Amino acid sequence: MVGRKQITLAAITEAFPLALAIAAYGISYGVLATQGGFTFGQTVAMSMFVFSGSAQLVTAGMMAGSASAISILAAVLLLNLRNLLYGAALANTVSLAGKWRFALAFGVSDEPFVLASAREQKHGPDPFYFAIVFVCFYLSWVFASLAGALLGAQVDPLTWGLDFVFPVTFTALLVPSLKGRPAMATALAAVGICLLFHYSGFREELIMIAAGMLAPLAGLIAGGRKSDGQ
Repeated sequence: MVGRKQITLAAITEAFPLALAIAAYGISYGVLATQGGFTFGQTVAMSMFVFSGSAQLVTAGMMAGSASAISILAAVLLLNLRNLLYGAALANTVSLAGKWRFALAFGVSDEPFVLASAREQKHGPDPFYFAIVFVCFYLSWVFASLAGALLGAQVDPLTWGLDFVFPVTFTALLVPSLKGRPAMATALAAVGICLLFHYSGFREELIMIAAGMLAPLAGLIAGGRKSDGQ
């Protein structure tokens, strides 16, 4: 039986590279949010209580562009629908946390999902591992957002490429898990949809929503054909 010390060490070791990328992304958010009109308190509070990089960046960008509250809410809800799928996939892990399951549910997002899913495939459901990973990412995101808010207009995240660090790191972690026809079909469909919408002139938040909603359909179709073939 693996002890908690070993699990903690494994979780921190595996989460550390992505936590650094999340920190770079968090600094970008903090800078962009304050440049877009958010106060220091609003910027940090949003990271503490929302904990969703994509939703926060979209919100900051749309508010800077004077978008309506309804359009912002709709975009954020659609953008985060994928978390429902993450939650369903991690149900076995989260449910084992007992009274802490609601706290762990708050941590269901892209990065914890990737690591927790890989852990579950190798060692079975492990809520303690998930909790350590979640805390690592949460602290990294909140403190990086705080640093970005303090820096404000003194740093241009685009000049330093901070906005590019997280997608590259997350992709590097995600690629090894793309096994089987459904996963490959989903990934290829997402790439195709993003390219098509980008060169068609759509806004980034709409591209993410479209890819998140349409790409999984390719995986479902590929999975269905595989089942029929069997």
